[in-house]
Amino acid sequence: MVTQSVLFLCTGNSARSQMAEALLRHRAGEHFAVFSAGTDPKGVNPFTRDALDEIGVSHAGQYSKHVNAYLGKINFDYFITVCDHAAENCPIFPGTGTRIQWSFDDPAAATGSYDDKLQSFRRVRDEIDAKIAAWLTQFNT
Repeated sequence: MVTQSVLFLCTGNSARSQMAEALLRHRAGEHFAVFSAGTDPKGVNPFTRDALDEIGVSHAGQYSKHVNAYLGKINFDYFITVCDHAAENCPIFPGTGTRIQWSFDDPAAATGSYDDKLQSFRRVRDEIDAKIAAWLTQFNT
């Protein structure tokens, strides 16, 4: 039974917020309506999909969207920014519940080979997953 709503926000809505959306939905989607958006959406990074696929976390139906898609339409219980730029530049959501800032490195900034880039996405994915797991302990889900 979905009881609360969460919006994950980053700049491009291509990696960190997409991973957070998929990971929270995977861990506790029956308890949360989960969304993600960006202040300057870029499209979902293929490495985001690869990093989620390799651990069996679905990202089906997820796509990159602008935060304005939700302004004035949904009153979120939790509004979680996953990068410093989004925290500094995000709009104020009227009626929004708790605002939380989690800062993660941008894996899309990684350079090098395919494996080097994927390793960066894996590391950030695992950091986000650990943060979500710790955050969920307060809800006894």
